[in-house]
Amino acid sequence: MLEKDEDGYRRVNLAGLSLLALAVGLFTGLGAVAFRALVSLVHNIFFLGEFSFSYDSNQLTEPGPWGAFFILAPVIGGLGVVYLVKNYAPEARGHGVPEVMDAIYHKEGRVRPIVAVIKSLASALSIGSGASVGREGPIVQIGAALGSSFAQLTNLPSWQRITLLAAGAGAGIAATFNTPLGGVLFTIELMLPEISPRTFLPVVIATGSAAYVGRLFFGLQPAFLVALAPIPSEQAVDLVNLGAFVVLGILCGIAAWGFIRTLVFCEEQFPKRFENEYIRNIVGMSMVGVMGYLFVLWGGHYFVTGVGYGTIQNILQGHLESILLLGFLCVAKLLATSISLGSGASGGVFAPSLFIGSTLGGAFGALMLIVWPGHGATVAEYAMVGMAAVVGGATGASMTAITMVFEMTRDYNIIIPLIMAVAVAVGVRRALLSENIYTMKLVRRGRRIPKDRYSNAYLVRACHEVMDTSVTVMAVDTPIEEALTYLSQGGGVRFIVLRDGERIAGVVPLDSRIAIPSRQDHPETLLDIALTDFTIGRENSTLEEVIRRLHKRKTQIALIIPDQPGVPRAEHVKGVIGKPQLADAVLASQMG
Repeated sequence: MLEKDEDGYRRVNLAGLSLLALAVGLFTGLGAVAFRALVSLVHNIFFLGEFSFSYDSNQLTEPGPWGAFFILAPVIGGLGVVYLVKNYAPEARGHGVPEVMDAIYHKEGRVRPIVAVIKSLASALSIGSGASVGREGPIVQIGAALGSSFAQLTNLPSWQRITLLAAGAGAGIAATFNTPLGGVLFTIELMLPEISPRTFLPVVIATGSAAYVGRLFFGLQPAFLVALAPIPSEQAVDLVNLGAFVVLGILCGIAAWGFIRTLVFCEEQFPKRFENEYIRNIVGMSMVGVMGYLFVLWGGHYFVTGVGYGTIQNILQGHLESILLLGFLCVAKLLATSISLGSGASGGVFAPSLFIGSTLGGAFGALMLIVWPGHGATVAEYAMVGMAAVVGGATGASMTAITMVFEMTRDYNIIIPLIMAVAVAVGVRRALLSENIYTMKLVRRGRRIPKDRYSNAYLVRACHEVMDTSVTVMAVDTPIEEALTYLSQGGGVRFIVLRDGERIAGVVPLDSRIAIPSRQDHPETLLDIALTDFTIGRENSTLEEVIRRLHKRKTQIALIIPDQPGVPRAEHVKGVIGKPQLADAVLASQMG
């Protein structure tokens, strides 16, 4: 199961990698359970003054005993976050997913193990004390840290390390939201640089096992309980409703753009205006505390503090349908989350996106029932569509948004409006801003993340389709001057294959992109400047086979011969494949 490669890493086969993914999924599931318990404890202490792990985040928290002093709760919790992050793990600051993407694309899948511990503590303090952030970003980073740590402990190569890291990230999503399919799609759309059986199978195993652990502790119910509307029998599609959902998709795309822009503004302005991190936190968290207390005075609940699932649940069950209140909540949550993260909180943006989408969709749905009472869907259905549309627009992960909202509500009636609104929202946001809420943070650091992943179709191309056929054969002892005289007569030769009797002795590339080693200070013959390390490929072999041979033998060039038995001879060489030819093949397959 384990074997060492040329670089000293212990590469495991697919079965071994799957077993490690199973362990990552189980530990991430347990990590999600522990993290939610920690959030519950901190929440009860800060909001109710009780030492208890009993907390249903889907219920609105009643005003606690602190009165106006509640304003200080996010501040006190935030000071603890600043201390932990500043002294132990700076990468635990913020919403987590960008740091995981950075580790995948720029750090070869390496995440320090301590990040899992500090992220758990810091995010629990942030969420539990009232910062307007979500728990999915932290659990993604926690799962990623666990996956990376497993890979580093077993000394796996980078691609297997990245696979386990991504598997841990998806496992965190699956466990905390009870969305195994959503966890898989989240990993595919946002995490994995390569999608193939060797990466997909470990991800599925990790997310499935993590979801199983989550269900053992949290139950089988979906994340939100929704009263399913009856399926209309009169007509398959209500065109007025579909048009309304398209309009909602446009609004959600604009809201997603506004969320990203506001978040970026706060993340830039708070450090500029308040260099001291503790002062920065006091200012920002005081603003969030004031917002929460004002909503208590006006609406009887904190609403915008914490993850906000209680507000979402009330909208989906039809208990919150005031257009004015929903509109205020939408704007307030957008501001509260941006201020929280800008001033140093540790938490995710997925739950706030759900909140913004549900309030925007709910307000739009309530308005639709007034404008077109005969055609309107329920407020809850508009809210669910809004949730997916804002998540899809903000993150760019459209299939993840559609699947996760369906898994969290299990309402199949809205699937067509869901797909349409998400597609429109993603299109609108991309027209306004090319980067999503995760990559925007990395772009500002100068860390680019590819927006599109292409298939590896070039790997199955035959060698004869790609090889450079500008080849001639010369004897090993041919003087360089004689060869140059011959080449100057034309013919466009780019490779000279050297013949020692009938044996292939080497190859001289005349392409400036390939380094030619010289074994003498004053080379005289072609052999003195030839590459003698090469591999042999067959005309009908695939590029994948040639690439594997090049990597295994640490060579730059493959000489391509016909598919015939016998010892390869110099005159048999039909073409050459080097790294320039491989690069051209990749570009041709991706750019069309």
